[in-house]
Parts: sequence; structure tokens; C-alpha cells
Amino acid sequence: MFTPAPRATKIVATLGPASSDPAVLERMLRAGVDVVRVNFSHGTADEHTRIVNLVRETAQRIGRGVGVLADLQGPKIRVGKFADGKVELVDGDRFTFDIDCELGDQGRVGLDYPELVNDVKAGDTLLLNDGRMMMKVDRVTATTIECTVTQGGTLSNRKGINRQGGGLSAPALTSKDMEDIKTAVAFKADFIAVSFPKNAADMYMARELVRAAGGKALMIAKIERYEAIGNLEEILKASDCIMVARGDLAVEVGDAAVPALQKRMIRMAKELNRVTITATQMMESMIEAPVPTRAEVSDVANAVLDGTDAVMLSAETAAGKYPVETIEAMARVCVEADRSEIVSFDAAFLHRTFSRIDQSIAMSALFVAHHMKVKAVVSLTESGSTALWMSRLDSGVPIYALTPLESSRRRMCLYREVHPLLMNYHAQEREALLLEAEQKLLEAGIVEKGDLIVLTIGEPIGKSGGTNTLKIVRVGEHH
Repeated sequence: MFTPAPRATKIVATLGPASSDPAVLERMLRAGVDVVRVNFSHGTADEHTRIVNLVRETAQRIGRGVGVLADLQGPKIRVGKFADGKVELVDGDRFTFDIDCELGDQGRVGLDYPELVNDVKAGDTLLLNDGRMMMKVDRVTATTIECTVTQGGTLSNRKGINRQGGGLSAPALTSKDMEDIKTAVAFKADFIAVSFPKNAADMYMARELVRAAGGKALMIAKIERYEAIGNLEEILKASDCIMVARGDLAVEVGDAAVPALQKRMIRMAKELNRVTITATQMMESMIEAPVPTRAEVSDVANAVLDGTDAVMLSAETAAGKYPVETIEAMARVCVEADRSEIVSFDAAFLHRTFSRIDQSIAMSALFVAHHMKVKAVVSLTESGSTALWMSRLDSGVPIYALTPLESSRRRMCLYREVHPLLMNYHAQEREALLLEAEQKLLEAGIVEKGDLIVLTIGEPIGKSGGTNTLKIVRVGEHH
């Protein structure tokens, strides 16, 4: 029994009404979901906890590692409610945002973020409902923002509002987010995503709150504000991972600027040993249709070719008609794009400097794997950091990470080209442990007798962060 090399790029799927049925959820996990996303913009703490428990039970039953990403809502700046639920606005209409307005009508609506009056001035452009409507600000008073509609449309209850070019002062963490962090820590989220961070300080604050609640989640910064682009390096250094959140980002910087920014963010993240998720509208048409458009296929493939760790589905799996088919389609595109990649490996090596022993071992393993055409790189890792470093360069060789910790296994579900397996370390000596690892890979059908593999391990055994040994082994020939 021999299994082909598994998919390198990971799939994140958002949970919602379309994926809450246990049978559908199981089919989604079998179709290839690596990480599920729990969106705190919708639903209650109890609902989130229940679905996470269901995901973990299902994953365990079908023998898959699946990570859980808790996505905080953040300061989504929204309009209030209308008496009739919505209004139709046409170009040239005058319209006022009024912080004292209870229920809106044809001429005005309330704001759930009163500070907006301090953040905008006459001449600014406001974008509503993800940029579908536009208004020019004519005049600002202490309680109102008076505008002229420049691009009309339907404005309904609680739609989002942005200022073109960014510059809104809302803090990245609201009091709701602080409560949600406690919920996420309680169900042991593997990743926590912070919405609309502007700078490193926003990320440090979120990390401190997670730590204070007793959590160990990896922190994801969602890059969706104009200001975040200028602070990209500091935000990356303060995070474990970034999400290229293309919807809100496009509203603030203009949609034409987003593809090049996506490439730049993914490249910078790799250089800083950070992980990336590319998100928003990747297979949007599959909310209603059983097949993706050509443009969507290209979009997903391009994110893979850019080197993203993961591609993400939002409404497609949360509320769409074809959640399982969407995942299958995305998996197919990822596999095809992974396969077509030309590995230009040595150039990436020349510019790297390593100060740590474990990092040097990780890089040496890849170098050997690439040049000796080995079947797999196998890392015995407690924390998963050796596997993370290996996955930052594309060697084209699958990396199998064997860890005794369920939390490390789930975390590594997001790393490109890393396939985590749970393995209890029974042996205390290096040789016996390596033999145990070899046996595990043979049983899983990952390698066959006679295959060449590269193993990395740390001594003393069981000490975290101590990978210091590299061994090249032909499977089945005892050392």
C-alpha cells in the first residue's frame, strides 16, 4: 500500500449553518479541511464551543489532525438600523450619518461607532458595504456626517463603513473580542486571529490577553487596514501568522493594488519564518454553483504559486449550498498548482544566515533532501519549530513531523508541506527512537523499504527546542 505525496497547501474552512450538520462536517474533513475557522462575528459562545467539540471528535474518529482557528470580530464599523430594514440611494442624494438617530430613514441613519465623526473631514470618501456604495463627505458636526451619494445602491441594516485610504482610529480589540478570547482559550483554539490590527502593539496586547487567560494559541494578524501595510514588518514580527484579508483591504487600498500586495506579504512572511493564509472570495461563486469559475481557479492556483501556506473559504463553506464540493475543488486546484512549481532551491539558501543549531539542522535536512532526491524529510519535534523552519523554503519534498503532543500536531496542520503525525516517544535512546519513527512511516504507507529518508532529532530526547542531529537513512537497513 503506497500513498502519493499529500497536498502541500493547506485548506482553512469557515464553519456556519451550512457545515453544522455532523454528517456534512465529516464529509468536509474527509474532503481535506486542515483547519476550521470559527467566526466570532456570528453565533454565541456556546454554539462555537459545541461545534469545536464536534470537529475534534469527528477528526479523532476519522484519524485526521484538524486545527481550530478562532477569528475575532474586531471593530467592524457599521451603520445602525433602518425603520424599514433598508433604503435605496441614488447618485446625488444627500444622506446623513447621525449618532443620535435611533431608526434610519431615506435621509439619515445611526452609527454604532460614534467616534467616526472625529475620524473624517469634508472631502473624504466613505465606502459602504465593502465598497459597493460611495459617499463624499460634505460637512462634519459634533454629532453628524453630512454626505452626497456618489455611487448609489441598497443600504441595509448594519452594513460596514470604511474611509477610503484608511485612518479610522478604532482599537483592534473591542470588549466583545476580550470576552471572545476567553471563550477561544477555553475550547483550546490553536490559532486566534485579530481583526484590523494597525501595528505591533495591537498584536502584543492580544497575545497578552490570550496568555493571561491561560492560552497558548498562535496569533494571526489579519492584514485588512491601509495602515497595516506600512507597518507590515513590525506586525509580522509580533505575530505567528498573517491573513491576507483581501476584502476589507481592497476597500481601503483599491482592488487593483491587492494582488501585488498579496505576493509581497507572502514573501516577507516567509523571510521572517511566519505563516500565511490567503482569504476572501476565493471560490465565491460556489456559494450558489457546484463548480468554480476559471477566474477563481486561477486565483487559488496563484496564491499557491505565491507560496501561501493555506487558502481559506468563508461563506462558501459557512453558508453555501456546496460546502463539500467547494473543498474538493479547492484541493484539486492546490494539488495541481503544487505539482507545477519549479523548485529553485539553492538561490534561497545563499541569502540565509542561521544563528541557532536547530535552525541549521532544519536547513541542512532540506539541502540534503533536495540534492539526494530523498522520499521524505522526517522531523521528530516537540514544539514543531523545526518543521516550521523547514516549511519556509520550498524543497518540493514532503515533511513528516512526528510529535507526541496533540497541540503541536494541530498547530502544524497550517504549515505548508508539513504533515504532522502523532507518535508517542517510547524509546529513550536515539537509535531506538529513529527505528520507531521508521516503523510508523512504513505502517502509514508513507515510505517503502529501500527509500532514502532524512531524519532530524534532538538530544537529550524529549527536551524541547533541542534539534541537533541529522541522519540519512535507507528504510529497512538497520544502522
